This record gives sequence, C-alpha cells and structure tokens, in this order.
Amino acid sequence: MRITMIGTGYVGLVSGVCFSDFGHDVICVDKDPRKIEMLQGGEVPIYEPGLGDLMGKNVEAGRLSFTTDLVGAVDGADAVFIAVGTPTRRGDGHADLTYVMAAAEEVAMALTSYAVIVTKSTVPVGTNRKVKQVVAKARPDAEFDVASNPEFLREGAAIDDFMRPDRVVVGVQTARASEVMDEIYRPLFLRDFPVVTTDLESAEMIKYAANAFLATKITFINEIAALCEKVGADVKEVSKGIGMDGRIGNKFLHAGPGYGGSCFPKDTTALARIGQDHAVPQNIVETVIRVNEDIKHRMIEKLRDLCDGTFNGKIISVLGVTFKPNTDDMRDAPSLTIVPALVGGGAKVRVVDPQGFREGEALLPGVHWNDDPYKSAQNADLVVILTEWNEFRALDLKKLAKKMATPRMADLRNVYSARDAKRAGFDAYEGVGR
Repeated sequence: MRITMIGTGYVGLVSGVCFSDFGHDVICVDKDPRKIEMLQGGEVPIYEPGLGDLMGKNVEAGRLSFTTDLVGAVDGADAVFIAVGTPTRRGDGHADLTYVMAAAEEVAMALTSYAVIVTKSTVPVGTNRKVKQVVAKARPDAEFDVASNPEFLREGAAIDDFMRPDRVVVGVQTARASEVMDEIYRPLFLRDFPVVTTDLESAEMIKYAANAFLATKITFINEIAALCEKVGADVKEVSKGIGMDGRIGNKFLHAGPGYGGSCFPKDTTALARIGQDHAVPQNIVETVIRVNEDIKHRMIEKLRDLCDGTFNGKIISVLGVTFKPNTDDMRDAPSLTIVPALVGGGAKVRVVDPQGFREGEALLPGVHWNDDPYKSAQNADLVVILTEWNEFRALDLKKLAKKMATPRMADLRNVYSARDAKRAGFDAYEGVGR
C-alpha cells in the first residue's frame, strides 16, 4: 500500500516509520523544511528509544521518505493519514482543529484518485464527518472515504505499542474504506492482534474515553496516597493489594506528582468540554482535572516542609523534569508547576535530566542544568526525584547524602524507601502516600 503521513510530530513520525516497517511505501510530509532536512539527513527530531534505527533501516530499504511537497506525496496514495496537532484551544478548552481542517483541504486539492483520508490525530466526536464535508466542498469531484484511526502510543514505548498493540481501532463508513484499512493493518491481523472496526463516532469516543479512564485511575491512587499519609498506610502496598484484582489491574496505580504529557491533560479537558456542549456533564472527568492540579500544589507544600517552611536561599537538586522517563516531552509535565514554584520562592534550583534540556531550557528559566546527580547535589539542601529515569533508580545514596549540606530527599516517585534513605545518612525522606 502507498501511504502518505501528514505531520511528522510524535504520532506521525512513529506511525509512518512503523507502517514502512510493515512493508508499505510511506511518504511523511511536513511544512517545516528544517524538520524535513533533519529527517532526510537521518536525524530524529524527537527522542524515542529505537526510532532512529528503525527509521534508518526503512529509508535504506526505499520504503520511507520525507518531503515538504504535499501535492506530490498525495498523488496516487491509497491512504492519507492526518497526524497534525490538536492542542487545547485557548479560552474554551476545546481541541483546536485548525490544523486538521487545513490539512484536509490541502489533501482534497491534491487528490488524483480514490484514497481513504484517515484522521490519526485525537479529535472530538464528529470531526471525521466535518473532514468529509471540508474535502467534498473543496473537491466535489473527488473520490474518497474518511476513516478514524486513533493512536494509543505510550511515549518511551511507542514502537512496541505500534508493533504489538492491545488493539487497533478503526472507524469507517463504507466497505471500501474498511478493505483499505484492513490491508494496511494486515501484518497485525495475521499475528492475531485485535483490530476493532466500528463507526466513526465510536472510534473517536474510544480514544477520549480510554485516556480519561487512565487519567482517572492515576488521580484516584494519588488521592488515596494523600489519605495514606494521614492514616499511616503505605500506598505502594495498597496499590499492590488492589491491583491484584483482575477487575482493577495493576497498571496506572503508581502514586506520584500528577499526570502530564501530550495526551491526558489535553484529552480530559476536551472530553469535559464535549460533555458540557451536549448537556451531559462529565463530572468524574472534571473532578479528575481539578484534583490533578491540586496534587501538583500538594507536592510543592511537601517540598516546602522539607525546606523548613521556605525555599528562599535553599539549594535544591531536581532529578528529572520530563513528564515521564524515556522521552524528551515536557508538555504539561508536573515539573512545569513545581520547579517554577521553587525558583519563585527564592531557591537555587539545579536540574538533571537525560533528555529534558532540549525543551526544558526555554520552559524552565532560572535553573542550572547538570549532567551528573552527584554534582547537582553538592551542598544542596534537598534532592527531589521528580521523574523516575533509570539513571535515578540505582543511585549511591550514601555518596549522595555526603555531598549535601542537609541530606534530605523528596522521592515523588517512590523509587526508594525511608529505611534505605536513613541508612544512607539522609536526615529526612518523604515519599508519596507512605
């Protein structure tokens, strides 16, 4: 199959590379000439483990290419995927569909034969029907179908998620479109990975409902963690105990400083707005959004208590600022709330993150970047584990404590234990929910 991927952001690039590894001929299109130059030169503009090697393999095999020429890329394509950004619209919380609709109109003008126009971006219910209207208006003579194919990729594990998915969701209106999508995903179907084919609206809703449920699960365990701290329970034991129930499961039950990233904040906000617009308030989701923000501020107060009530004049080492490990993504990361509060409170903040500097330099002004956690801890008053990178899971706690002026640790990912920290010489240790 000949596939065109519009957009080389996280979703578009990973999807395009993986489709090419299925054996399809893929052309990835982007308006940013600098990004296309990077890709043509073999450089990956995002950090995702394994992506560079897989991209290089398929470029060399002749199945994958990159261009700014949308018209040429769409010519003769069997399927055109739209994978552009849908950020939260300022002022009302809706997903901004400007880029999706602009791409749809450009694709319409470039069509030379039948193609399925597939929305890969996360979009509100009803968007694919609007895409169909936009294309039909721009090109009344065009022969096409639309399809919804939401992504379920975890940053840091995206290639594995694409190649071995829990499920693939496809929303279509016609048998012809279904046949094209079946052929695209045939390599997965042959290996018995489930492909759920449904209508457009259901496919769109599945994406939002899935992310909202996972965000709810994270927020639930974070609220339980706060209660555990008051009653003397250990949230890690509680998570283990409830996670063994098959009806609940053990994933997304790790207490921490709140969810962030490119999906959960944006998608929960959009779903809440969709509910309001249809007079069906999503009360649970709205509460999740509010509580998640409260959790971040509760973490700030936890840190303030460890600094004897004030950040002013303190040296604080923060380990990890990306929203999760194995990514350079800083979007809506808890660090963007917590670190500015430290700096604003008068602290001298040092940051260590294996991949966070690229985006974090601009997003976290006033901090000092280090590449070594022990150097960052020199004469520090507090060490904060904010993102659980593997590099921070096996620290020499004794060495770390000896470097510090006042050996205190805020372990916001529960990587260590109070017993381990105190044995290593820390005067104070605070986890989450313990």
